[in-house]
Amino acid sequence: MTFAALVAGEASGDLLAGLLLDGLNRQWPVLHTAGIGGPHMARRGFDAWWPHEKLSVHGFGWELLIRYREIVGIRRQLKQRLLQQPPDVFIGVDAPDFNLDLEADLKAHGIKTVHFVCPSVWAWRPERVEKIKRSVDHVLCIFPFEPELLARSGIAATYVGHPLAQVIPMQPDKSAARAALGLAATDQVVAILPGSRSSEIRHLASCFFRAAALMNKAQPAIKFIVPAVPFLRIEVEKAAYFSGMQQHLQIIEGQSHTALAACDVTLIASGTATLEAALFKRPMVIAYRMGAVSWHIMKRKKLQPWVGLPNILCRDFVVPELLQDAATPEALAQEVLQWLQAASTEPEKITALEHRFTALHQELQRDTPTLAAHAIAHLVNP
Repeated sequence: MTFAALVAGEASGDLLAGLLLDGLNRQWPVLHTAGIGGPHMARRGFDAWWPHEKLSVHGFGWELLIRYREIVGIRRQLKQRLLQQPPDVFIGVDAPDFNLDLEADLKAHGIKTVHFVCPSVWAWRPERVEKIKRSVDHVLCIFPFEPELLARSGIAATYVGHPLAQVIPMQPDKSAARAALGLAATDQVVAILPGSRSSEIRHLASCFFRAAALMNKAQPAIKFIVPAVPFLRIEVEKAAYFSGMQQHLQIIEGQSHTALAACDVTLIASGTATLEAALFKRPMVIAYRMGAVSWHIMKRKKLQPWVGLPNILCRDFVVPELLQDAATPEALAQEVLQWLQAASTEPEKITALEHRFTALHQELQRDTPTLAAHAIAHLVNP
């Protein structure tokens, strides 16, 4: 039996790892997988020793220190368990702050290590390249320009496409998505995605919902859909209550893809979800806020003018980004309303964006589970 250990540290990582497990299960019919993961992985037979939300934290300063001891303790226990029962391969899925150190320790003990999703050294923290080289035997890259970049530093890598580009249809069915959510074809729909981490909900949900209140005041007919990560639903509902918008927001558990397929525009936290929105060919307003210390550190390490993945991949500000102090409810509401107005007054603007996102989708669409599984199998059995 082949034993693959995996760690996915948040909701997006759980989704990526679930797709990877599809390929691994085909590659090795008799396969045991265990480590840290979530429901998408569990549905593929994954044995979660810890739930993935244990690692769902971001930032620097106090935001990280609050959880530091627990996270370090989990990593120490996981390392000991894997050294006692060595896997044929360890696969760290994203979560580089947790996984790279663990991968380095396991690699030093002769365990093959793979990192799925290249850390964004092309966007910020380029010093991580040496750490990646020290920590992993192979990197599975989801963007086409990454393997060449890593090769310059002597790091083996394979472009496997972005798994979301395989899952999300090239032409999303807006009508079916709206029917599933009880929305009419003629409704103006805004999807609000304030993030998949507790810290993101804390920094963004209230601001997003106050922006929705301003939009509701300007155009009372707008329908607001809020997909919430299940374990964060209570926090999202609290933010909705304190913003006075609880009666105007349709909060649903999960179903972010349904919400993105159904909407006309999305107000969305920077992260993987913005790429999902682009693959659904939806106009969006990207926003992000974090603690002051984290923000100042992030600004110093930033290498590109863009933060949102759609803008980074298109090498242009194809959708607006409002970050930190610029992400006010008033500014967010104004940008979303401009997209809604463009649908009737400047349809060519919406069409141009859809064409750009379609080209991006085609570039990222590969058989990711199979390509990734083959690269891992070659590492395990050269």
